Amino acid sequence: MEPITFQESRSTMSKEQEVKLTGKYDEVSIADGDVITSVKSPSGKEVVVKGNDIDIAMNLAMQLDSQDLDPREDRKLFWKASLYILPLICLLYAVQFMDKITNSGASIMGLRTDMKMVGDQYSWTGSAFYLGYLFFEFPASYIIQRYSISRCGGIFFFLWGTVLCLCAATNYAGFIFLRVVLGMLESSVTPILMIITSQWYKLSEQFMLSAIWFSFCGVGGVLGGAISLGMVIHNESYSIAGWKLLFIVTGLMTVFLSVVFYFWIPDSPADAWFLSEEEKIHAVKRIRKNQQGFGNKHFKRHQFIEAFTDHRTYIYFFFGLAISIPNGGLTTFGSIVMNSILGYSVKQSLTYNIYQGLIEVFGCIIVASMIKFVKHRMIVCIFGCMLNLVFSGMLAFAKDLHVRLGGCLCLGMSVIGMFTMLSNFSSNVAGHTKKVTVNAMFLVAYGAGNIIGPQTFIESQAPQYVGGQIGMVVSYAVTLVLAIALYISYIMENRKRDRMVRSGEIESANPGSNVAFADLTDKENPYFRYSL
Repeated sequence: MEPITFQESRSTMSKEQEVKLTGKYDEVSIADGDVITSVKSPSGKEVVVKGNDIDIAMNLAMQLDSQDLDPREDRKLFWKASLYILPLICLLYAVQFMDKITNSGASIMGLRTDMKMVGDQYSWTGSAFYLGYLFFEFPASYIIQRYSISRCGGIFFFLWGTVLCLCAATNYAGFIFLRVVLGMLESSVTPILMIITSQWYKLSEQFMLSAIWFSFCGVGGVLGGAISLGMVIHNESYSIAGWKLLFIVTGLMTVFLSVVFYFWIPDSPADAWFLSEEEKIHAVKRIRKNQQGFGNKHFKRHQFIEAFTDHRTYIYFFFGLAISIPNGGLTTFGSIVMNSILGYSVKQSLTYNIYQGLIEVFGCIIVASMIKFVKHRMIVCIFGCMLNLVFSGMLAFAKDLHVRLGGCLCLGMSVIGMFTMLSNFSSNVAGHTKKVTVNAMFLVAYGAGNIIGPQTFIESQAPQYVGGQIGMVVSYAVTLVLAIALYISYIMENRKRDRMVRSGEIESANPGSNVAFADLTDKENPYFRYSL
């Protein structure tokens, strides 16, 4: 059979198959065994693309011309996506962070005494959550790839909210079990939001958009701190313990958002209920230059193997591990750090948690805005890692109480390195199976780091927890080294591919090519360049 090339496909369509921009389009029929095209990868290997390899949006992509989208239409789609999609994912990320710090707030509201926790039992309430997260990350990622994003997300989030309500348990064993289940369910949140971001936004937009929804961890911190503070102040007026009510309120908020997500979020722009047929075509054209498409529902073994043989995967992995050790310590012991290490009262500690959330929101957006001036987001990542090192050093080694408090509050911005690295998966890991696999490995490292983090706060070292403080400093130093190594790796690979184009070893990018929708990996696609 003669291969159907991307450039030929539009011209060989019948009138009935051609898109009618003013009406409903008819999909172009592509069989699983059809040879669509072949490309020569940067490694010199010929990659044959068949019907079952292609992106879910290929039927639309094959009907596009080679012209860029009109700038006015481009901005219209950007703002429409931001209006319909962004607010909900921001709120979801705020609530998932509220869940994490709810445990921390509850620790100084009576959780530890009511459950008669001794020794390192409280440390394990934090680690148990991430044991579930670690265990279920790969299954969750597989389910997300295979099935509907909106349906998977809605169901996962609904169950997560329900379990959170049940965390108002009466005994330690039941509480630990629920924390494990909660971690399993929450392991789906970040992968789902990353996929949605990569589907709707161009590479040049993804970093700032990721920064915005990640900064809503701070909004979650503010809301969680305010709710906790209110429950402490009015504790005597409740029929149940304030910390139990905290879990119930946060869980009900999650349940409500899960129902909205289920019915509101489309699986991809090609299925968006709020886009016209013309806008769906424009949405496909808009992200064509990303060289990634919307995704593919088939599990591809070669992409799975490539994920494990790509050296950058291990940089991502160890970065995720290192940056999560302090995170695990702070989300579990954040209120205790204020209360025990720095000596503030319960009300003062919860109030400072609100301040920390505000610093996180505005600090993250301000630092992320540096991208307008330095152009390379990896420089922002490196700068963020440097800030983390400085702030953790202030907390661990400063003599003045106010300097230590300042370091602790400013560690709210520690997520800068995290969201910068996550945005790399959206833009710098191509091939849907590979992206899901690398993302899962990173989040496994994230879970492992968050398991280790609370264990560095050793009960015998209370109230200063010296091991936990030094562990944060060392971990942030490691993230700085790894971020620099990744930045250099991207630069070298891009220069290598540019040299190969100049020498004629690989082709230069064709504006009208739909190779972006062939679901090729970043190593297979000769047109792919790593976003710095």
